Amino acid sequence: MSTTISTAQPVQTVPNVDLNKYAGKWFEIASYPQPFQKGCHCTTAEYSLSDKGYVIVENRCNRKSINGKQSYIKGKAFVDKNSGNAKLKVQFFWPFKGKYWIIDLADDYSYAVVSNPTKKYLWILSRTSKMNEDVYQQILSRLKEKGFDLNKLQKTVQI
Repeated sequence: MSTTISTAQPVQTVPNVDLNKYAGKWFEIASYPQPFQKGCHCTTAEYSLSDKGYVIVENRCNRKSINGKQSYIKGKAFVDKNSGNAKLKVQFFWPFKGKYWIIDLADDYSYAVVSNPTKKYLWILSRTSKMNEDVYQQILSRLKEKGFDLNKLQKTVQI
């Protein structure tokens, strides 16, 4: 009998996201390392609703150290119709859009987990720069059940 977790398990999003509650500042607690985030510390994402129907995305991090030079990028996120606002397409450089799927979300919007259909990306986000360890472990347990490789997950340095 194999104990290998299947990554072929399809990614499921949460049923519904209230974008007004989702808006605001999020701190990255952990993620799958990505080339575009290399050297990032104190990573945050801020979401706001535009009057044109899309979400404004502003990502920041400090390069190379917690006191390093701030890196900033601004983009747009477009909600997939009939997804309960849980599937978005984020665009930082036209014409490229990346799938941003909210796969776990606290009832009080205190944390969120974001991935994509291929499980190439994974971010654990919190409204505070530090997350309660019990909550973090519960999120990890659910991710493992969903077939995510926790060995690839790295905690983000936050102040």
